[in-house]
Amino acid sequence: MSEDLAAREAAAEQAYVDTVYAQLEASAVAAHELAREGHARGRLGHEGGLVERDAMVFQAARRIAQLDAAHEGLVFGRLDLREEIDAEPRYIGRIGLRDANRDTLLIDWRAPAAAVFYQATAAEPRGVVRRRVLRSHHRTVVGVEDELLDDSVETDLPIVGEGALMAQLSRARDRSMHSIVATIQAEQDKAIRAPGKGVVSISGGPGTGKTVVALHRAAFLLYSDRRRYETGGVLVVGPSGVFMRYIERVLPSLGETAVALRSLGEVVDGVRAVRHDEPAVADLKGAARMAELMRRTARQQAPGSPTEFSVFWRDDRIVLDRQVLGRLRRQLMSQGLRNRQLPRVSRTLLDAMWRQVRGERGREAGRERFDDDMLSRQDFVDFALAWWPPLAAPTVLGWLRDPEFLTRVAEGVLTPEEQRLLTKSWADPTLSVEDVPLLDELRYALGDIPQHSSDDEEDHALLEGGIDLQELTTAADREYAPSGRAWQPPTHRIEDDGFAHVLIDEAQDLTPMQWRMVGRRGRTASWTIVGDPAQSSWPVPAESAAARAEALEGKEQHEFHLSTNYRNSAEIYSYAAAYAERVGLDADLPDAVRRTGEEPKEVDSGADLEGATRAAVDEIASRVQGTIGIVVPVARRSEVNAWLASWPERAEDAAGARAAVDSSQPPSGEDRVVVLTGLDTKGLEFDGIVVVRPEEIEAESATGRASLYVVLTRATQLLTTVG
Repeated sequence: MSEDLAAREAAAEQAYVDTVYAQLEASAVAAHELAREGHARGRLGHEGGLVERDAMVFQAARRIAQLDAAHEGLVFGRLDLREEIDAEPRYIGRIGLRDANRDTLLIDWRAPAAAVFYQATAAEPRGVVRRRVLRSHHRTVVGVEDELLDDSVETDLPIVGEGALMAQLSRARDRSMHSIVATIQAEQDKAIRAPGKGVVSISGGPGTGKTVVALHRAAFLLYSDRRRYETGGVLVVGPSGVFMRYIERVLPSLGETAVALRSLGEVVDGVRAVRHDEPAVADLKGAARMAELMRRTARQQAPGSPTEFSVFWRDDRIVLDRQVLGRLRRQLMSQGLRNRQLPRVSRTLLDAMWRQVRGERGREAGRERFDDDMLSRQDFVDFALAWWPPLAAPTVLGWLRDPEFLTRVAEGVLTPEEQRLLTKSWADPTLSVEDVPLLDELRYALGDIPQHSSDDEEDHALLEGGIDLQELTTAADREYAPSGRAWQPPTHRIEDDGFAHVLIDEAQDLTPMQWRMVGRRGRTASWTIVGDPAQSSWPVPAESAAARAEALEGKEQHEFHLSTNYRNSAEIYSYAAAYAERVGLDADLPDAVRRTGEEPKEVDSGADLEGATRAAVDEIASRVQGTIGIVVPVARRSEVNAWLASWPERAEDAAGARAAVDSSQPPSGEDRVVVLTGLDTKGLEFDGIVVVRPEEIEAESATGRASLYVVLTRATQLLTTVG
């Protein structure tokens, strides 16, 4: 193929791309004009104008966001079909565009008319003669890659390039996952366009594109039924903050911005946790029996609450002692969730107190006067609020920090050693990722605090009574508040937790408690679930499978399996697969399609682990242009970060590494090197990987072998282990 031919074809495509961008700008101008017109409608002075304003401004804002997101790589595909099907080429892009005459300039990649771009093969061309992928940098076409799919048709169409897929696979990685919209393969496309109802499970070994296929599926669903999914919301859940920042550009680049991306530490509104517990504690907090512990805890009397109340009224001394209060508490708890009984507390207490009124003067005054007198007494209001306070989940979780309280509620659920592990972990006041499902369990066991207690004035007086609920905080509230601030009465209600679609990545790692938490967000949703059992970090698969089945009960199941490894070179994946077979992992072993001639290296560090690690990093850095991951045992993360900071040529990378690990933010700028643990690498990929002390990664948890297998499959080009 001559370079002149490639340049001429690229120039010809550039002319069309320029036309499309001109229309994109015209569409943006029209959208801004719509927004201005909408604001003008709001000044008409009547309600109809306000409604029109809101509708017009909303539609304009959504279109502007879509157009802004589509600028990079707007046009990426072209189809030349048999003349009897369509004599004109069809151009495929991130969004659909029409010209001023309403003729199609660009077909949205999710539209049915674009499906053949991904589904046609040489064996089954489906009317496609030539498929072309346009490679662009910003607005400039830098090259084209062609595939001749139907050689039975006489054509003078030129064929350029070596194939778009291989070109995509060989490029350097940066800090973000990118759309594969131009290179989706047929088996991936089937999963993307699967039915919108029920559960779509996407399985496959490392590097098969499960994550990015699932994200493209979310974009496809939003396109195909926008009203349902945009109104109900799409929730994307991933294993870590690092991972979520890695994938955050994919959906906006496909024209979709109405999606909630949350790590497992962020699923509960208003909570953000990034710290992980040590493996033994994480396994305990994730176990299904923790649900019973949280249920018991939510039913306990608040520590320090009063156990008796007495008052004189007319001729009677009225006493609510421990026995009576215990009976009343059981009565209220039998009627529903704790916080939802707040409106009934005053009536229940007053009923019990009125039954003790025996004196003639009291009986003559009557019940209404009795209630008024009691509700006007500050000591009664204080008692009622202290005996049955509105409770937030962080407060109740804080109760478990007391070893005596934990021992009482954990009888028959946890062993003394397990109780000791939990007490030690909760000495740290910051929430861990593993604490978040426990908080959520407590939220649902307690119920929402009623925003309006009832129409009963006495109940309003009891709950309000001149007391600001924001003042009813405890030390546990303050210590467990995610931001360090005191707890505020919640504005997000339990009934608002549901989504129209839930997408779970790295699903094999979800603990039973995490499945319960995520399952609550998808009771009426459709689901996309992505995972590979061989990469699981959860040690009791049967327990997790049962929790998953409960979360998805009654939903229709659709299974898709991806069989081709596009990430790793064949040399790297052969090395990882051999390890999996050697240690007995039941791994799904996909076929790697790309060879580099570079075998993984094993380095014996001897006594100089830092020197050997530095040499390995420098050697890889001199040979790849993209990112480099240094993967370490959890216990060595600080040590290796300190090494990186002391290497003059890597000092800037060290700052980026700390940002990625400590704050779950990806490094910025040109930082290429990052230090991660095995768990941090879930879902990520790098041009080069240096694995420090792989034997320690294998030994640090019950699922260490699966973790090391994951680590060995993160590199696209070069892999070195320093053992």
